[in-house]
Amino acid sequence: MIVRPSTSRDLAAVDALLSRTYPKLLKADYPPSVLVTALPIISRARPELLSCGTYYVVEEDDRILGAGGWTPDKADRSLGHIRHVVTDDRALRRGVGRSLMECSFDVARRRGVARMECWATRTAVPFYEAVGFRVIGPIDVPLAGGIVFPSLRMIQEL
Repeated sequence: MIVRPSTSRDLAAVDALLSRTYPKLLKADYPPSVLVTALPIISRARPELLSCGTYYVVEEDDRILGAGGWTPDKADRSLGHIRHVVTDDRALRRGVGRSLMECSFDVARRRGVARMECWATRTAVPFYEAVGFRVIGPIDVPLAGGIVFPSLRMIQEL
């Protein structure tokens, strides 16, 4: 497995990964009434992330197994935000997500970031706890069209 910065050329592959994986992974933790409105929005790759330089993909045998990264806070440069992380459901527990987090943490530290925040899905909380985050509390993540997605705000000191 290799971790590399994503590019705009990864858009279709990341989009396919998100749209195939999120519905499967989130199904156990969210009611259909939430997923029917949120999945069309959150299961799409974000072009601005793919080209930001701090969003990464994990590849193996020319197949993308995961994607995710971070962006610096606009007001507080010591704070970074974990962004749109996904691991192929067929590659869970193989170190894909951990590799993305380690890469993100390393680059963020070198850029002076002292802590990371993420808005985790209910499904992802155990993963984020395993890589050092702690739950701060619930947060409703605003999506397009007034839709909100129930999540948990988490933080980690780097």
